[in-house]
Amino acid sequence: MSKSFAQQLVEHLEQQGVRRIYGLVGDSLNPITDAISKSSIEWVHVHHEEAAAFAAGAESLLTGELAVCAGSCGPGNTHLLQGLYDSHRNRAKVLALASHIPTPNIGSEYHQETHPTKVFEDASAYCEMVHSPEQGAQALHHAIQSTLLGKGVSVLVLPGDVSKLDAVDHSSLDGRYSKEHPTLMPPKLQVEALAEAINEAKTVAIFAGVGAVEAREELLELAEKLKAPIGHALRGKMGLQPNNPFDVGMTGLLGYGACHDAIHEAELAILIGTDFPYREFLPKNVAQIDVDGTRLGRRTSTSYPVHGDAKVTLQQLLPRVEAKDDAFLRKMLKVHEKKKEHVVNAYARSDHGQVPLHPEFVAAQLDEVAAADAVFTVDTGMCTVWGARYINNPGGRELLASFRHGTMANALPQAIGAQLSHPDRQVVAMCGDGGLAMLLGELLTVRLHELPLKMVVFNNQTLGMVKLEMMVEGMPSFGTDNGMVDYAAIAKGVGIHAIRVTQPEEVRTALASAMAHPGPVLVDVVTNPDSLSVPPDITMDVLTGFAKASARTALQGGFGELLDLAKSNIRNMPR
Repeated sequence: MSKSFAQQLVEHLEQQGVRRIYGLVGDSLNPITDAISKSSIEWVHVHHEEAAAFAAGAESLLTGELAVCAGSCGPGNTHLLQGLYDSHRNRAKVLALASHIPTPNIGSEYHQETHPTKVFEDASAYCEMVHSPEQGAQALHHAIQSTLLGKGVSVLVLPGDVSKLDAVDHSSLDGRYSKEHPTLMPPKLQVEALAEAINEAKTVAIFAGVGAVEAREELLELAEKLKAPIGHALRGKMGLQPNNPFDVGMTGLLGYGACHDAIHEAELAILIGTDFPYREFLPKNVAQIDVDGTRLGRRTSTSYPVHGDAKVTLQQLLPRVEAKDDAFLRKMLKVHEKKKEHVVNAYARSDHGQVPLHPEFVAAQLDEVAAADAVFTVDTGMCTVWGARYINNPGGRELLASFRHGTMANALPQAIGAQLSHPDRQVVAMCGDGGLAMLLGELLTVRLHELPLKMVVFNNQTLGMVKLEMMVEGMPSFGTDNGMVDYAAIAKGVGIHAIRVTQPEEVRTALASAMAHPGPVLVDVVTNPDSLSVPPDITMDVLTGFAKASARTALQGGFGELLDLAKSNIRNMPR
C-alpha cells in the first residue's frame, strides 16, 4: 500500500529526531495529524495555536534541535503568527506546518481562505507552498535545512488535498542536514586595530550578550588582564553572570548595578556578541565584536568593528593586549554594590511588611527556593524586570523570554515547551496577570498533559510596564487596569493545585510548597500595582516625564494615586 505525502513528511520528521508536534487538529490538517497518530511523535494538543509556536520555540532554544508546530487552514495557521514572530526573532529552529484550503479553491475567496505565503513572510526565513508531493519533498528539505542553520523559522504551507496524494521517492530526503556553523575567523587588521585601541585606552569596559556565552572562558581572561568590568544583556545573563568577579549588571530599563556607569565612563567600551537595541543606553564610538557583520554599528557608532566569532576573536586578541591596573574595576565594583543595594535589594527584604506585596520581594524569594537548575520563563512587562534583576544562576539555570519580539503572554506557553522537552527539570513560569489572561486557556493544556510546571502569577491588576511607559512620556496612566481576578480560583476550577498569597509571611512557604508539589501548581501572588521599575541611571527626560505625568494626574484628581505611587517607589529612586 502506498504512503501519502503526509505520512512521508511525518516519517521524515521522525528520522530527524522530532519527538513532538504542538498544535490544534482541524479539517485541512487532518491528513497530517492522522499520520502523526500512527507515528512515534507525540501530538501536543494546545488550546491556541499561538501557544503551539511559543512552545516549539522554547523547546528549540533549550535543546538546540528542530521543533515543530502546526495549524489548520485560515484562522488555525494565522493564530500561529505571534509565536512564530517570537521564535523567528529569537532564531529558534522551528518548522511550522501551515495547512491550507484545497488547491482547486485557491484564489476563489473560498471559506477560510488566506494567503499564508504572504502572511508568514515577515515571521520566517523560508516559506513555501507545496503544490505536489515531488515539489513538497524538496520544499521540506529546504525548510528544515534553513531553520537548522539558524536563519529563523521555516513555514511549509500544505493544502489538505496535496497532503493526501501518494508520496514520491525523492533524493532530497535521503541525505543528511548540516547543523553546525563554521567558525568565522576575524580579519587580522581588525583584530590588530582593536588591540591597539585597547592598549591606548586607560580604562576598558565590556558589554556582552548571548553571543559571548560560548566565549565565556576567554571573556573572563580578557577582563582579568584588562581589569575590565563586564555588563551583560538579558539573554546573556544566565551564561555570563555565574562566578563572574567582574559582573556589574545590566543597563536599560531592565538595568541594575554599575553597567551603565562602566560602559560610559570607560575610555573604551567593547560590545561583544550583543545586539542590544536601545541606543540611548549605549555609549558612542565603541569597539564591537560580532559574528554577524550586519550588526556592526547598527545600534551605536562603532570605531573598531571586528567581524568574527567571539571565541576565536578573543583568543587572537588576548596575546596582543597589555595588562592594566585595577583602579577603574574597583571603582565600578563599589558603584555596583551600592546601586544593587539601593535599586535591587531595597524591596527584596521582608521587613517592609507591605500589603499588597512588593513584587521584588516575591521574585527574590522565588530565586532562593527554586532549583539550582530550574528553567525560568518570564512574561514581557514587569515580570521581565523582576526576572532580570532577581533571578540568578547558581550554575545550571536557564531563562527564556520574548527577548526580541517583546510580546505579552509568552511565559506560560514557553514553559509548556520547556517542561515537555525537559520532564526531569523544574520549570517556573513568571506570569504577569495581563499575560496569563491573554492565553488563559493554556491552563487547560497544562492540566490536560499533567505538566508539573510551576506558575507564579504576579497579580498586580495592571499593565505595569505600559503604565511606566506612559509616565516616562508624561502621560497619566489610562486603560491599564486589569481588575481584581482570583487566578488561584480559576486554576482550581480546571483541576490545578493553586495557592493564593496576600501576606508577606506567606510568600516563602507558598513558593516552597509549590516547588515541592509533584504536579502543576499556580501561585497567585497579589502584588502592588504601584511598584514600578526605576532604572539605576535615570535621564532628565525620564524625570521630566514623571513630573508631567504627576502634574496631569493631580489635575485630574488623582492625588491618592500619586501618594500610593510615591510610597511604593520612593526608595527605588536614584539618589
